[in-house]
Amino acid sequence: MVDPWEKKPVRIVCISDTHSMHEEIDDIPDGDVLVHAGDCLGRGTLFELDDFNYWLGELPHAHKILIAGNHDWCFERYPDKARPLVTNAVYLEESGVTIDGIEFWGSPYTPRFRDWAFNVDRGEKIASHWAKIPETTDVLITHGPPEGIFDEVVGPDCGMSVGCADLAKRIDSLHLKAHIFGHIHEAYGYGVRAKDGVKFANASICDKRYRAIRKPIVIDLVA
Repeated sequence: MVDPWEKKPVRIVCISDTHSMHEEIDDIPDGDVLVHAGDCLGRGTLFELDDFNYWLGELPHAHKILIAGNHDWCFERYPDKARPLVTNAVYLEESGVTIDGIEFWGSPYTPRFRDWAFNVDRGEKIASHWAKIPETTDVLITHGPPEGIFDEVVGPDCGMSVGCADLAKRIDSLHLKAHIFGHIHEAYGYGVRAKDGVKFANASICDKRYRAIRKPIVIDLVA
């Protein structure tokens, strides 16, 4: 027998790092909220963004959330032109939105690496951005990972953890239900942390060779 008072889970479909190859994604699951955790673009142009926004409009999800990533230059260089182009999603940049009782917060910043968009020095500067995350946040969306969670790179630095220590520290002070991110393509994955039940998803669709071969990650949450 179905309990009429039981809350129905909110289904969140997570993607990231599509790099203008969104048309190549196979089988995007339906859900209540589609979250894109940054790097929707390849070269960071307004033309690419317009195309991506059109694609978003063809998806069936009732709610869509987008943050920028380090490749999404137009949001940093031309915010007054880029933001109005996003008509088929809620764009978050150190801001939040509540959907079906779940509080989402999005931020594009990542630790400095070769001076990409939204790069900030590690330490006090980037910590000041994480300090803005509200205590009431349920789902955190950042472009990059926290230190030690789906953040290892391969190649010459094989096994090296490159996530943000200050972000990890801030997350430990919150009571999140989930954290969605991307950025480190080779560290794609999903897991639930044993100590607090936080669901972590590195939803990078592109692999290290920029091939759009990964599947979206689905998270079910109850408000």
